[in-house]
Amino acid sequence: MAKNTICLWYDKDAEAAANFYVETFPDSVMGAVIRAPGNYPEGKQGDVLVVEFTVASVACVGLNGGPVFKHNEAFSFQIHTEDQEETDRYWNAIVGNGGQESECGWCKDKWGVSWQITPRILMEALREGGDQAKRAFDAMMTMKKIDVAAIEAARRG
Repeated sequence: MAKNTICLWYDKDAEAAANFYVETFPDSVMGAVIRAPGNYPEGKQGDVLVVEFTVASVACVGLNGGPVFKHNEAFSFQIHTEDQEETDRYWNAIVGNGGQESECGWCKDKWGVSWQITPRILMEALREGGDQAKRAFDAMMTMKKIDVAAIEAARRG
């Protein structure tokens, strides 16, 4: 078990979410599925309580804690992509599996976890600064899923 992990609170679907992430993103693995040793407010003995998993090399724990807390955009996974094909693949996997589109490369999965599907070329343009960054930023602000060709064109001016 990693010394530092991200704990994600789910109503009751931590195992399903972890399985989806492991199937969708490279460098992801499923770990232990821990069952409740006794009854608790949102479940009973034997229910899945905690799921250990790694998503895109980040150690995580999914906790089935019930409906008390909901995910929001204050936390998101940022997945850097190399090209439009990879951007489309992750975006379509999340949105196409009951998720929803948002703005500027953000989307939410069906469990409410936010994802930023971010082509590296966009981050490179923003790091570059100046007019190139402004043009890429302005182009991004009009998008839901990032269009790599449009970002490249904006960089060039």
